Amino acid sequence: MELTDKRILVTGADGFIGSHLTEILLDMGCRVRALSLYNSFNDWGWLEVIKGRDNLEVVCGDVRDPHFCKEITREIDVIFHLAALIAIPYSYVAPDSYVDTNIKGTLNICQAARENGCIRVIHTSTSEVYGTAQYVPIDENHPLQPQSPYSASKIGADQMALSFHLAFGLPVTIARPFNTYGPRQSARAVIPTIITQIAAGKKQIQLGDVSPTRDFNYVLDTCKGFIDLARSDKTIGEVVNIGSGVEISVGDTLNLIKQLMHSDVTFITDDARIRPENSEVFRLCCDNTKIHNLTGFTPQYSLEQGLQQCIDWFTQPENLSRYKIDIYNV
Repeated sequence: MELTDKRILVTGADGFIGSHLTEILLDMGCRVRALSLYNSFNDWGWLEVIKGRDNLEVVCGDVRDPHFCKEITREIDVIFHLAALIAIPYSYVAPDSYVDTNIKGTLNICQAARENGCIRVIHTSTSEVYGTAQYVPIDENHPLQPQSPYSASKIGADQMALSFHLAFGLPVTIARPFNTYGPRQSARAVIPTIITQIAAGKKQIQLGDVSPTRDFNYVLDTCKGFIDLARSDKTIGEVVNIGSGVEISVGDTLNLIKQLMHSDVTFITDDARIRPENSEVFRLCCDNTKIHNLTGFTPQYSLEQGLQQCIDWFTQPENLSRYKIDIYNV
């Protein structure tokens, strides 16, 4: 299915990945309705900085409200559902809110899409649902392990979306990206926290456990994966990984960023950033065979290329000033 000229809803459009996806869809000529979480400041998050707003309609609200979801999905062809609470540390503090937003929010979007006859729903999952790898690379048949309230809520949301496909024929695809990074990402994530601390002149970098491995993917590659999945009818009813197939430890990622930024910082452990022992996901590495076979998708950015893009963006004074370097953001 060609997306150009389609009427598209992006939930979570004011966030990191959502704002990039919205920008790309606008560049493609799509008519985009972008959902920004309601706030009294009328702040649209990262939608404030994107270019090409001619075909952009911003609506403010909350996916936790089923009546609101029914309204915003009217006359929509394709939904990219990204709205979610995503911070793992905060899920230890406020797990109930993750059920409300991630599971019930997904239920509301799927029910609204069903009632309004949407052509496609691309629901966003996460590699965190796999937990620590029992084998690598991780394919879509890997067991699901809820090692945090966040991952448990995303497992529930994924299954809710799939149930609407099986029970009602809703044309759902579960997009399961591995660790996405890039400009606009929260400093809660490891790559931005390293870059911003170095850019701010810190001599010691505060991190949690640096031994876990991750499959890092530049945000534009993740967005390309979303779009490729939406274009292919072969992906309907499927769970599909988006990843590079390359894993690297957090420690080696730190060293690579130090090299690219010509930095000699040292690393110290911040206990506040350490997950509970049985909650840490120690290894993630994506098997991207399925998405390649279904859509032809291949990542375009190497880790070094993506990191350089991040460094160039985060070190711009107007961008760095948005981040509170001395506060650990859960």
